[in-house]
Parts: sequence; C-alpha cells; structure tokens
Amino acid sequence: MAKKDAPPRWDRKMQQRLARGEAAALGELYDRFASLVHGLAHTVLGDEHAADHITRDVFAHVWEHPDSYDPKQGPLRSWVATLTHHLAVQRLRATETAALAQAGRGSTEELERKVRHASVAARADYIAQSMPVPLRAALELAYFQRRDYRQTAADLGVTEDEARRRLRLGLQLLATAHDAGTAPGAPPGYGGAV
Repeated sequence: MAKKDAPPRWDRKMQQRLARGEAAALGELYDRFASLVHGLAHTVLGDEHAADHITRDVFAHVWEHPDSYDPKQGPLRSWVATLTHHLAVQRLRATETAALAQAGRGSTEELERKVRHASVAARADYIAQSMPVPLRAALELAYFQRRDYRQTAADLGVTEDEARRRLRLGLQLLATAHDAGTAPGAPPGYGGAV
C-alpha cells in the first residue's frame, strides 16, 4: 500500500464523486466491488439470499454515507470489505441468536465460535482474492491441482526457487486470516475485532 497520507488517486476521486451524489460513481463502484462484497457476505452467512441483502445494504450505506470513508485510513477496497464483514457478522449474530432463542438449545459460546469461523473464512477469501496474481496462481496449482513446487514451477514457467517463494509467501498471507484483531484485508488500525 502507498503511504497513509497518499491514498490511491482512484479512491480519492471515487469518494469525492460519491459525496457529490454522482449516480454513475455508485454504478462504477458497484461494478468494481459487487462480486467482492457478495462473496464475502456469502462466505460469512452461507446463504445466497442473505448475501444479496448485505450487498444491497453495503452499497446503500456507501451511497448514503460517502464521507464515512477516509482515504487516509486505507484503500477503498479494504473499507468496503470491512463494511461488508461488519454488516454480515451483525446479521449472522442476529439470525443465529434468534435461532438459539427459538430452538432453546445451543449456547452463546457456540454462536461466537460460528461467528469467528465465518470471519476467518471471509478474511482468507478476501486475502486470496487480493493477493498478486503470481502468488494466487501458484497456490491454486498447489491446492486445487495438487501440484508440488516442482510441478508448479514447470506449469508457471518459473524456477523452482521462485515457485517455493511464491507458495511460501502466499501461505504466509493466508495465515494472517486467523488474526482476529482486524477486519478482512484492513490495514492495521483500520476496522476492528469481530
């Protein structure tokens, strides 16, 4: 990421356009981030219909409160992901709490365990989507096609050392998903605990 005092130009311009009420800006933002928002919401909630609602809620919030994004705090993508994560976790807690109350069984500890699991999954999904293509390609070959580093190197046309480096770095990035102190993809200090 660039220095905190110099956010990407597109992020600043988009925030300004949204603040002016440009409907085209919302459409552009939706085109760029709708699949991210829907995917994260679906990962947390495990429900297509609920993910659709969260997606609408996120973009409605962005439209109604464009000034709540501070470009100095980090990329717009991270802010949108943090907002999505927050709203999806809120909804998960509400629906699971209601289900616990109706069923009369289960515990708040089970609920919190489920929320933590969903949050880690959403963070891992966000990290995987956000990592550079060379790292993601190496991990996809290793994980989905069961390739070792030598086969990955051959498939990618890189040296074995480079394949190992990409795999190691990609796995290190994914391991940060277990850090429950920040929202998915948010820079340190941007977002909060679940």
